[in-house]
Amino acid sequence: MIDLGLDLYRAIGRCADQLNIDAYAVGGVVRDYFLQRPCTDIDVVCVGRDQGGEVHIGIELAKTSAEVLGGSKVSVFKNFGTASFLYTPANSNRTYELEFVGARRESYSHDSRKPIVENGTLQDDQNRRDFTVNALAVCLNEGRYGALMDPFGGIRDLNDGILRTPLDPDITFSDDPLRMMRAIRFASQLGFRIADDTFSAISRNAHRIEIVSMERIMVELNKIILSPNPSLGFKLLQKCGLLPLILPEISALQGVETVDGRGHKDIFFHTMQVLDNVASTADNLWLRWAALLHDIGKPGVKRYDAKQGWTFHGHEARGAHMVKRIFKRLRLPLGAEERYVEKLVMLHMRPIVLSEDEVTDSAVRRLLFEAGDDIDDLMLLCNADITSKNPEKVRRHKANFELVKLKLVELEERDRIRNFQPPVSGEDIMTTFGIGPCREIGTIKDAIKDAILDGKIPNDRDAAWQMMLDIASSLGLKPKE
Repeated sequence: MIDLGLDLYRAIGRCADQLNIDAYAVGGVVRDYFLQRPCTDIDVVCVGRDQGGEVHIGIELAKTSAEVLGGSKVSVFKNFGTASFLYTPANSNRTYELEFVGARRESYSHDSRKPIVENGTLQDDQNRRDFTVNALAVCLNEGRYGALMDPFGGIRDLNDGILRTPLDPDITFSDDPLRMMRAIRFASQLGFRIADDTFSAISRNAHRIEIVSMERIMVELNKIILSPNPSLGFKLLQKCGLLPLILPEISALQGVETVDGRGHKDIFFHTMQVLDNVASTADNLWLRWAALLHDIGKPGVKRYDAKQGWTFHGHEARGAHMVKRIFKRLRLPLGAEERYVEKLVMLHMRPIVLSEDEVTDSAVRRLLFEAGDDIDDLMLLCNADITSKNPEKVRRHKANFELVKLKLVELEERDRIRNFQPPVSGEDIMTTFGIGPCREIGTIKDAIKDAILDGKIPNDRDAAWQMMLDIASSLGLKPKE
């Protein structure tokens, strides 16, 4: 007997018995039980003992179970025959989302991933699952509580760390191409290997991803990016041919060009290392996106010079310019998240350049001013970007990088530059000199800002006010009487 460890399962089983329904916990919650991973999404498949797998019985069991458990209001989706509710056990801070559905079988048309759903048996329901490890079912009814249904060897595949489809993988992926993304997501999250025949089928059916909405694709891609070692997922996406269809800008980074016997590092694999470096220290999805996109501008500016070798001058500006277009195409948020990624891509070379040159106060102040509250994330990204295979070069870079970090702390404490606003505003200038909006206002404000950032005057109102008066006088402006 398998005890899934929560009293709510037995309560659901008793409700199912009262309704003459066979109920099974299926999919991820069973898989994660064996992997000893927490899971708060619980799927329950229902089979009527007399009338077969009628779709409505899942809704019926959901309503009865929610009443007994004291869960939230039941959300019903009649077209899909599903119902769900949220439940937080007493003395627990964990909330579970329970979804109930009648057992069903599915058939697909070639140009849509939306299935035609019919009543079915438990076996039909397990047949339609994406992978054997997700086709496990545990009975919840009192008489057979804890009985495991494993028709495809899912336990064996869990133990071996293998992902394979229950039925023909070509049919599985052609029917619902999103399952290809899910295969790679599970491989990345769990560290599993995709079975050879299953992976070959993904490669053959990669083009089918075009019928899936970008929003659904991004749900899976973001989970890959948030996995412990996201490079594993991206290397699989590249190998099977999905990455060129979803993120051609990243796919295009792979490869090394050689001229006169001089090559450059493979930017794709460098990017993967940077992404993993960031992932090892930060869970921030958008910081990981910045790591993924930080070098996307390199192919467009790559040049070979007989003296310098390969150069990528201006790739940070080119890459930053590409970010918004990529976010828009991928249906990613175009607000603060996009601006954050764009800023980090634009600035990601600045701390590196500082660490190579003399670390001047002026340069560090300007970096603080431009990065603002994102300076810590920028420094984390830049540290992750140090991937040279030359140990001495890495040691030197990291030592200099520490000097930059110390200087940042020192200047921030002394000069309060992060997110600073010039002590004299445009309104101050207009009021003092009795003028309206004009070019001279910008000239004065920029001069004051540069003087503060260059350390020529302190970041305070008195010094800035005096400088305003001096510059205005040189421009022929006089204070109002």
